[in-house]
Amino acid sequence: MKSPLLSLPGAVPAEGVDEGVAAHYGDLFREQRALAEGNGFVDLSHRGVITVTGDDRLSWLHLLLTQHVSELPPGEATEALILSAHGHIEHALYLVDDGTTVWAHVEPGTQQALLAYLESMKFFYRVEAADRTDDFAVVHLPAGSIAEVADDVVVRETAYGRDLFLPRADLESFAASHGPAAGLLAYEALRVEQHRPRLGFETDHRTIPHELGWIGTAVHLQKGCYRGQETVARVQNLGKPPRRLVFLHLDGSDVHLPGAGTEIRLADDGPDGRRIGFVTTSARHHELGPVALALVKRNVPVDARLLAGETAAAQEVVVEP
Repeated sequence: MKSPLLSLPGAVPAEGVDEGVAAHYGDLFREQRALAEGNGFVDLSHRGVITVTGDDRLSWLHLLLTQHVSELPPGEATEALILSAHGHIEHALYLVDDGTTVWAHVEPGTQQALLAYLESMKFFYRVEAADRTDDFAVVHLPAGSIAEVADDVVVRETAYGRDLFLPRADLESFAASHGPAAGLLAYEALRVEQHRPRLGFETDHRTIPHELGWIGTAVHLQKGCYRGQETVARVQNLGKPPRRLVFLHLDGSDVHLPGAGTEIRLADDGPDGRRIGFVTTSARHHELGPVALALVKRNVPVDARLLAGETAAAQEVVVEP
């Protein structure tokens, strides 16, 4: 879905899964600094929007999600996962309940598969799940923003800012009164700095929540059964996830960033050494320089010097080994 904000001055379209919104508006670092200072907004209107209504919505979702939501208070934001039977991550939902409806935004293009799964699990519960992506657009206001939001707009507020479920027809008027706009590259650079994983970026077909530090933020360890819980409990008790998320400070003298999928090796072994992981997201940060998130084998020493492709990298622990 192509955003009308791509018509704003300087807008350069994003590519890949983020196609449809702007990667930047002509000045990546200025846009990052504005967000870090609590100014501007980010167009996330390419993300999917799912709603769940009905008297049983919270108790029903509680049975399906990794998060404890049966008593979720209105207005309290949370995030949750849907796992496979083997405990691998299939969906990530960013939720808020407004008192009558659960609103969630999800990765672009995943809403139809998610909705199909939810429909298959309705049984006798009094719930209705719907894809509202055509009607509502997600817009992000950074932490510290004092921008006013209309009372009828659903807001999901976290430590990282406010996600608005804005009527799609109001997107252009919102942009006119809440600028300056910041692109996806600025938003992603701050996400990497904050060590926040993203479905489809930090995950592959075999990723489990422990590897990414999603325990606690998206997975509740004291709730009842859900699909994939046995894997979560087993890894929690044994304490041995096969991989762990790390934050990388990359050598700033290299012109090119190592892209997603770039193989990581121990620096002492050289570029022909054994593969111990791979880059998941890389970014140019306005203060830290080139940085990245990566998945490495659990037993890689936390003080080991690494190579991301041919780029030297120092790791910072995100998930303890």
